[in-house]
Amino acid sequence: MSTPMIALGTAQFGMNYGIANQSGQVPSDEVVRILALARSEGIDTLDTAMDYGNSETCLGECGVAGFKIITKLSAVPDDATDVEGWVRGKVQACLQRLRVPAVRGLLLHRPHQLSGPQGPQLARALQGLKADGLVEQLGVSIYSPAELGSVLQACSIDLVQAPFSLVDRRLHTSGWLQKLHDAGVEVHVRSAFLQGLLLMPRAGIPGKFEPWAATWDAWHAWLARHDVSAVQACLGFVRSFAQVHRIVAGVDSLGQFQQLLSSTQADTLADWPAIGVDDETLVNPSKWNGL
Repeated sequence: MSTPMIALGTAQFGMNYGIANQSGQVPSDEVVRILALARSEGIDTLDTAMDYGNSETCLGECGVAGFKIITKLSAVPDDATDVEGWVRGKVQACLQRLRVPAVRGLLLHRPHQLSGPQGPQLARALQGLKADGLVEQLGVSIYSPAELGSVLQACSIDLVQAPFSLVDRRLHTSGWLQKLHDAGVEVHVRSAFLQGLLLMPRAGIPGKFEPWAATWDAWHAWLARHDVSAVQACLGFVRSFAQVHRIVAGVDSLGQFQQLLSSTQADTLADWPAIGVDDETLVNPSKWNGL
């Protein structure tokens, strides 16, 4: 059974990634097996980034024929004078690592740079890559929907990747999920598991997240009442929004990927736990080091 909603995240293929990751970077022979299973299940999209360690190199060596590749541009250095040349050089090096002539999507990891002094040059560089056929879609990877207003004023985009989960519902509650859909912008969501926090047993959640103890208690009580797995519930919630094109999910092993695939085929539930949190300290993992 095909699973078109999943885009396979590949950060774990290039580095140790994720608060719940127990096994470290995925070995290349395991990556080959994961990619083979993805192909057989109809998964056609891989999500990577220039800053994901050697993820792009690993993918290129393992072979990505038939996949649509979404990658993310590193932050443009503040002292870059030839921004267009710098961007093009980074993308050409990326294509060499991936061993492909073009990528499906190029996202900005630091979309606020579009609104800065280098913004006009950056936007021209992106449009030039698209015009030359090196990139099919341009987009941004955001931490918060609040970033989108200035981005859309600075550059025409085709794709937005944003966090969205049972805990972090800002993409929907802000109205941006519907606005993007109405504008024909493709939406890929990440952190459906809140970096793995929602998959941990209650006792395994690190102590620094105890300020939100009521959230975890309510979540685990709900899981027990409904007799579903955390993976099924997290994916089912996101799948219930028709405006979402892809759910980006990374895996640490072939077995974990098989579990993920089986969970996507479960029936979607009719009601969800009321565990939404707006506190940026929790929903933005880049702030977790300060906890």
